[in-house]
Formats: sequence, C-alpha cells, structure tokens
Amino acid sequence: MTLVKFKKHRLPWYDTMFTDLLGTDRLLTSDFFMENKWIPAMNIKETDKHFEIDVAAPGFTKKDFDISIENGVLCVSAENKEEIEEKKDDYTRREFNYNSFSRSFTLPENVNEDEKMDATYKHGILKIVLVKLHEDEITHKRVIEIS
Repeated sequence: MTLVKFKKHRLPWYDTMFTDLLGTDRLLTSDFFMENKWIPAMNIKETDKHFEIDVAAPGFTKKDFDISIENGVLCVSAENKEEIEEKKDDYTRREFNYNSFSRSFTLPENVNEDEKMDATYKHGILKIVLVKLHEDEITHKRVIEIS
C-alpha cells in the first residue's frame, strides 16, 4: 500500500467560498432577506428634563408616521406609497415606489410614559421629545431581607 500525501486544500477557492457558504448559517440570516431594507439614521440626545430623538426620514409626510409607546417600548414606523400612471395613445407607463421602516427602542425607567410626548416633522427630520420623570418619582429597587 502506498501512502500519498496531499495538501490540506488542493483548490485555492475552497477555503473561502464553500466554508463561508456551507460551513456557517450566513445564507439564511435576516441580513440576507432584508438586504434592501432601509433603516433611517437616528440620534438620541438626553437633557436634564427630556430625551430628544431625531429620525432622518426624508420623503415622508406627517401622516405616514406611526409613533407609539407600549410596555416601555417606543415604536416608530412609517410607510408611504407612490403610484404614477401616464397614459398616451399607444402605451401606458406605471411607476410604483414604496418606502417603509420600523424601529423599536426600550425606554429607560426615567421616561414618563403618561406625559404627552411631542413629535414634529420638518425638512425630513422627525423629532420626538420624551419627558423624564422627576428624581423623586422614579421607583428605586427595594431590598427585602429574608428572616
């Protein structure tokens, strides 16, 4: 019997292509399915009295947004649809444009969910203002001793 020694990887592209594709579950991740999904940039600023959230969402109107707070989670979503149809004598041209996004944030304990939140949309920027609780209104952790 003759032993023949082979190099570990005889094909140069074997290492990168097949191990990346088949060796991991990268193929079926959420990034694969949501590759063209647009998520707007957001900035969060904290002051002594409130939080300011700026959402860069150009191309929308005030009516397109849905902002809600439920169980300590702030949900910001928007959807708009644009359909253009042009009819001429011998052809019809139709264009469709759909944009949507949804972002959710877990709010810190010092946000007053009962207070009215303020939201404005101007020049493609959605600004949301969330009021903070006063220091004495925040419920602190209570330690119970075991006897």
